[in-house]
Amino acid sequence: MPHRSLGHRAPLLWLVLPFIAGLVLAKVTGNRLIVPPLLLALATGGLALWSSRRSFRFWAPAVGLTLLLAGLASHPLHRVRLDAWDALPPREAHLLVRVERGFAPGDARRAAGLGTIVGTDLHLRELVGQRLYFSLQLPASQAPPIRGAVVDTLGVLVALPEHPPLETFDGFLVGAGMTFRLTRGRILGEARPAPALQQAYARLAAFFSAVLGRGIEEKRPPLAGLLRAMMLGATRELSEEQHALFMQSGTMHLFAISGLNIGVIAGALQALLLLVRLPAWPRFLIGAALLWVFVETTGASASAVRAFAMAVFVQVALVLRQPANVLAALVLSAFVVVLVSPLQVFSASFLMSYTIVAALLTFGLPLSEAWLERWSPWRDLPRPAWRPWQRLVATAWRLTVPAIAIGLATTPVSLLTGVQYFQLLTPGSLLTNLLLIPGAMIVTVGGFASLVCGLAGFDGGVVLCNHAAALVLWLIEQVVRLSVEWPGAFVPARFVAGWVGPVSLTVLLGTLFAGYATNWSANRGGWWPPVVVVGLTLLFGLEYR
Repeated sequence: MPHRSLGHRAPLLWLVLPFIAGLVLAKVTGNRLIVPPLLLALATGGLALWSSRRSFRFWAPAVGLTLLLAGLASHPLHRVRLDAWDALPPREAHLLVRVERGFAPGDARRAAGLGTIVGTDLHLRELVGQRLYFSLQLPASQAPPIRGAVVDTLGVLVALPEHPPLETFDGFLVGAGMTFRLTRGRILGEARPAPALQQAYARLAAFFSAVLGRGIEEKRPPLAGLLRAMMLGATRELSEEQHALFMQSGTMHLFAISGLNIGVIAGALQALLLLVRLPAWPRFLIGAALLWVFVETTGASASAVRAFAMAVFVQVALVLRQPANVLAALVLSAFVVVLVSPLQVFSASFLMSYTIVAALLTFGLPLSEAWLERWSPWRDLPRPAWRPWQRLVATAWRLTVPAIAIGLATTPVSLLTGVQYFQLLTPGSLLTNLLLIPGAMIVTVGGFASLVCGLAGFDGGVVLCNHAAALVLWLIEQVVRLSVEWPGAFVPARFVAGWVGPVSLTVLLGTLFAGYATNWSANRGGWWPPVVVVGLTLLFGLEYR
């Protein structure tokens, strides 16, 4: 009997994978050419079009080659480096910077974030258009700049290395498309204020932050910080101890505005709109608009935008009364992301987001269905004859099996990416995440209800929802504290060579897609190939410290 989660098609995968391969090839080889690969892509695209009309023999290879060449040209097109600056020492620079994203530097007197240079002195005009990271001192009594504002800065400019280690902060910045650092300086003033819409989002974010602290800020400020971090992605609200605890337990992903948070809030918005009995299309459009407002309010991080795209694609399928093919929605969102912002492919959040969700869909869901098909309690007994305790046990089994299967599916990816980006092997994260993810979903629903009550002016509802969410957060924190005390819960480790992590992740994804395509046939190794890949990597590819 075929499982419901198997057999879903994602044709765009044949476009996404060659394009990503082209990006990776350009990065590895240091390709700086744009025109020749584009001309070759046009030629192979023409061959693909010709083949589609006469013979399909060369159509698929021609399409794949076209996308690979497009990716090869796209990398230098989006990452324009000034090679001459690699040989120059750090120098003072007076720059106008448009803020793209703000960070919390941990010091109220400083502002940090990512931006684009939009103006310079004449002798530095080649810097216009370059993207940079800035960490600068603020003028007295001035708030950090809002996204979209243009600030007048003076600081020390340093070129980022072309190929920094992925696990370093420079690796994160280069993966985000940055080419320079601007530090050891100050913001002189605001040359142009942020657009009115961005200012409105900033005011809404401040309002949401105040709402989420109402009733718990005075007595339990650490729990209020946890709630803001989980709902708004404000990880600056976490103390150093909390940050270390969640990092060591492998659960820091709970505070990234990504698939879990956006998915729960998207579902809650649709449920809320159902109460007013809106037709399907108006409900979808209003829900998508409100969800985007939430994404913008939290800072529109790359992971939040990716999760928003996937949620919208799934909801479009439901509105069109098509089968909800989540795998196709995942691939479509990835395709849109790599076309619009191809350098995200090299960021940790992109890799972790898509590989974990891909493992969940291709391995976790089919595994849970296989387990339930192999054994379910009282399968041969008519359901009306079940006693209450039997119904309770059967329901608990149906809920527990998918949770365990999903945990087993996502853990291999988490283990490899944890070593790749954080130099931590967290074998205890499987059990911890099984316990905490349902709790995080409850907290997200409670936080969403609190925000709705705050917008409606219902203070009693705000306080009640905040206390309920804080109680679950307290339990989550206690579980995390216990989990990091287990022997071997986390082990400092790193790969023996820089290529081991990317190659092992690529092979792991290959086994996941191959297993899914063959319905995890026992003749092809069944469910074991992904486990074998990770096991061999952990045995022979790691150095334990």
